[in-house]
Amino acid sequence: MTSLQPPVDPRLSWDIPAFGEMSPVVDFDEVVTRVLAPNPSPMTLDGTNTYVVAAGDGGAAIVVDPGPDDDDHLAVIEDVLERRELHVEHLVVTHHHVDHTEAVPAWKALWEAQVHAPTADVAGPKGRVIGDGDRVELDGFGITAVGTPGHTADHLAFRLDHGPVLTGDHVLGRGTSVVAHPDGDLAAYLTSLRRVLDLGPDALYPGHGPALTEDATAVLEYYLAHRAFREQQILALLEESPRTPRALVERIYADVDRQLWGPAEASTRAALVKLAGEDRVAWDGDGEARLT
Repeated sequence: MTSLQPPVDPRLSWDIPAFGEMSPVVDFDEVVTRVLAPNPSPMTLDGTNTYVVAAGDGGAAIVVDPGPDDDDHLAVIEDVLERRELHVEHLVVTHHHVDHTEAVPAWKALWEAQVHAPTADVAGPKGRVIGDGDRVELDGFGITAVGTPGHTADHLAFRLDHGPVLTGDHVLGRGTSVVAHPDGDLAAYLTSLRRVLDLGPDALYPGHGPALTEDATAVLEYYLAHRAFREQQILALLEESPRTPRALVERIYADVDRQLWGPAEASTRAALVKLAGEDRVAWDGDGEARLT
């Protein structure tokens, strides 16, 4: 494979917490508090980030991405609610993955909260199914859903009225998001990245990993460049010979922990689907891919 130069991740020069060293609770401002769930893993990074959003202390709150149904996680969130003198009126989720949604049924019952979710399965029989442009409002403040399909078909980000964007798994605090075929769609994902970039957010609060507050634009541009680089790697290898998705992963991700090769292969399949749709690659979803 011809030597290709990967784009440089701007976060490498930032002063952000190392893996495993994120604070369990952070108040970003008078509106947003992040609570880190105790579910670290290779896929969830430091754990799932749950966000408590309110116009200020005292009054109603929105909880975004409740995360795992874990008593310790709930206890920390309730401590935040008590400290900020808040009560939960709304539970909101960015997408259907269980590390973001498991606690929804129990916490809905506990707080008698309204659930807002992009799918009926998560929203439940009395919940509200939401999509692009829908709002969840408190007195004098709210969040607006931004359709960001790609990581999953149902994925939503949420723009807060004062500017930051809750990105869910669309953009992560470290590394890059998995776009796993067949639910993940790389062409849609790239369009969604450009859409968030066009919003010009001053901060990105991700579903996993540290907050991105130094230069959100640079991170979004890096994400786009990273995907273009992966496509270049695939095309360079296929120029040598036809290859299966697994064979591509073995070359492209040779220096990556093999625990992550499964998600890497799913992302590679998503890239092949995109390239096939552009008539740059011939691949029928099974077997070897080849250049057209």
